Amino acid sequence: TAGMPHEALSDREHQVLCMIASGKTLKEIASELSLSEKTISTYRSRLLEKMNMRSNAELTHYGIKHNLVD
Repeated sequence: TAGMPHEALSDREHQVLCMIASGKTLKEIASELSLSEKTISTYRSRLLEKMNMRSNAELTHYGIKHNLVD
């Protein structure tokens, strides 16, 4: 199924992507979602892998380009 890379993400991964893209740190995301930083870090790794990206900057650029940021 060809779609946008972010459409293959789980709801939680999508949420983390949007939060990273809006400039939040892993620590801020962790406290907002009541999860550990390690868990958020795992989501981030999975995001990068699924979306074939290497950095938060790429995720942020993607998020802004596709209007995923509030």
